[in-house]
Amino acid sequence: MINCYPTGRMASVLMLAFTALIASAPALASSVTLKTVMGDIVIELYEEETPETVANFLNYVRDGDFNSSFVHRSDPGFIIQGGAYTFVEGVVTPIATDPTVVNEPGISNLRGTIAMAKRSGDPNSATSQWFINLADNAALLDDQNGGFAVFGEVTGDGMDVVDAIAAVPLYNAGSPFTELPLRDYPGGGAAVTEENLVMMDVSENSEFEINQGLNDSWYNIATNGQGFVIVTYPELKTMFLTWFTYDTVRPDESVPFMLGEPGHRWMTAYGTYEGNRAELAITMTTGGIFDSGVPVPENSPDGTMIVEFEDCTTGTVRYDITSISSQGEVPIQRVTPDNVVLCEALAAPDEQ
Repeated sequence: MINCYPTGRMASVLMLAFTALIASAPALASSVTLKTVMGDIVIELYEEETPETVANFLNYVRDGDFNSSFVHRSDPGFIIQGGAYTFVEGVVTPIATDPTVVNEPGISNLRGTIAMAKRSGDPNSATSQWFINLADNAALLDDQNGGFAVFGEVTGDGMDVVDAIAAVPLYNAGSPFTELPLRDYPGGGAAVTEENLVMMDVSENSEFEINQGLNDSWYNIATNGQGFVIVTYPELKTMFLTWFTYDTVRPDESVPFMLGEPGHRWMTAYGTYEGNRAELAITMTTGGIFDSGVPVPENSPDGTMIVEFEDCTTGTVRYDITSISSQGEVPIQRVTPDNVVLCEALAAPDEQ
C-alpha cells in the first residue's frame, strides 16, 4: 500500500546512527496563517533554504486550495497532517494536485516544524499534503525516504493550537481516515459533519493591505490590449474589478471566444477582500465593439478570480474561467504610477 505520510517508526533506533548533524537555524521569510476552528497557527516559511517547496506550498495557498480543508490525520506525539481534502456542503473532495515538487531535505524535523508528506519509496513525490511535527522526529524523518523536507516552523503560541488539535479524540472512519480527529462526535456510526472536523482556511500573510488608494486603472504588463479598472469599498471590505480588451474593428464571427483574442470583450468580478487578497466571482460579457451601436449580450456567471497586491503599484490576478476551462495568472500594474499618494498613506497609517 502506498502511504501518503511518514511511516516506519520502528526503524528509528537504526536510523539514529545515520542522522545528519543539525544545520544552523534557517532564515525565515514569508509566512502563512492556518485559520483553524480551534485557533490560528502562524507558520514562517524557509523561503531561502527550500525555495521550490515553499513556492509549491504557496501556490496551493494562493489558489485557495487549502480553504475549507481539514486535518485528516492525527498521530499524538508524532504529527498532525492536512492538505489532502476539503469538506464543502457535506462532501469530502480530494484537493487537486499540481505536479510533484523536487525534494529539498536538510532541515531537521524538530517539534513545531512543518514538512511535506510524500509516497513511500519516492523522495520527489510531494504535492499538496503537509504535516506538523509534534515532537523531535529528526531521528526518524531526516533520512527516511530521502528525508522529509521541512520548509517552515510554527511561531508564537501556534503550538498551543497544534497540541490542542492533537488532543482531539481519534476515530477510524475507514481508509484513508483511520486516524481522523473529530470534535464533539457522538460516535455510533453517526454522520460526520463540518462541526466535527478540524476545519481550516490557509492564507498568506502580507504587511500590505488593500485600501481605497488602489482605485485606479491598471493594465496587464505581459499582454498588449488588456486593461483593468479596480474599485474598492473599504467600509464593506469588497472589491469591484472590470477586465477588458479593446480594438477598433469588429472581430469575425468565426473567431472563438478566448482570453486575449478579438472575440473576448470584457468581464467583471465582485467579491470580498482581506489583507492584500481579494476573492471575486466572475461575470463574463462578450460581443461589443467601440462606438458600434450594437447592444451587449446578457452577462452570465463564469468562474472565480483571486487578486493579490504586493504594494500600491503592482499585483497579480489569478483566474479560473468555467466556460472555457481556462486557468492562469496575470501580472498587473497601475497605469499611472504617480497616483499612489493616497494608497501609500492608507497602507502606512502609523507614518502619517
